[in-house]
Amino acid sequence: MTPVELEVARHALAAIAEQMGVALQRSAYSPNIKERVDCSAAVFDPAGAMVAQAEHIPVHLGSMPASVAAAVEAFGGALDPGMQVLLNDPYAGGTHLPDLTLVTAVGDDAGRLLGYVANRAHHADVGGAAPGSMPASATDIAAEGLRIPPTLVGDAQGLRTDVLEIVAANSRTPQERRGDLRAQLAANHVGAARLRDLAAASGPSVCTGRWPRCATTPTGACGRPWRACLTVGGRSPTTSSSTTRRRSAARWRSTATRWRWTSPAPTRRCR
Repeated sequence: MTPVELEVARHALAAIAEQMGVALQRSAYSPNIKERVDCSAAVFDPAGAMVAQAEHIPVHLGSMPASVAAAVEAFGGALDPGMQVLLNDPYAGGTHLPDLTLVTAVGDDAGRLLGYVANRAHHADVGGAAPGSMPASATDIAAEGLRIPPTLVGDAQGLRTDVLEIVAANSRTPQERRGDLRAQLAANHVGAARLRDLAAASGPSVCTGRWPRCATTPTGACGRPWRACLTVGGRSPTTSSSTTRRRSAARWRSTATRWRWTSPAPTRRCR
């Protein structure tokens, strides 16, 4: 696979995360998600490594891989395609308790795991000592609201509405919680469908993060992660020679000399 093809695949995966975010924002009930856009989405490979993310909340995306790892570990080291896990535990990759994370395992028609899609959204209230679930007087985590370890909320057999009702029953705005949770489910549904479409069009290796061929080994499969396969002129950007760096700096100085910046002429003010 050439660097150009690699970039096309990378943007295709990033577009999946962007579409997940749009679906979440449009279908949510709470202004926190719909208007304030306090939500994030990302795509992961079968090993749980993030391969694409949307331009959303950095603190969400930075800790989301830990939530995916916790969800996978809680169910035996791998999730079967169709399984959906909900959590908000800060000790399992979460942030604060109002941020609920939903992780969905995605598989193809043959039942082969393609990867995971996940989204995180800030819910307006998950119980606790004060409305909004962020009490300033809290001295322990229980005062913030309902703490959810990795919990199965759906699988290939269907959705577990009893778990969703537990979350709604512990909120001061249960109807809004039901709507936002279903918006998160819808976002992952969109991501899973797009990931399957991409695998059908380009092969499952696009989603698993390993290419059949990479730029460094054009004669066969290298088995290296796709992030390690991008090269420039046969050389990895991180291992470019000092000569190449000196030439680049010289070209930059030459360009800067030809295009000298001059300050604009002062303007006269009318009295």
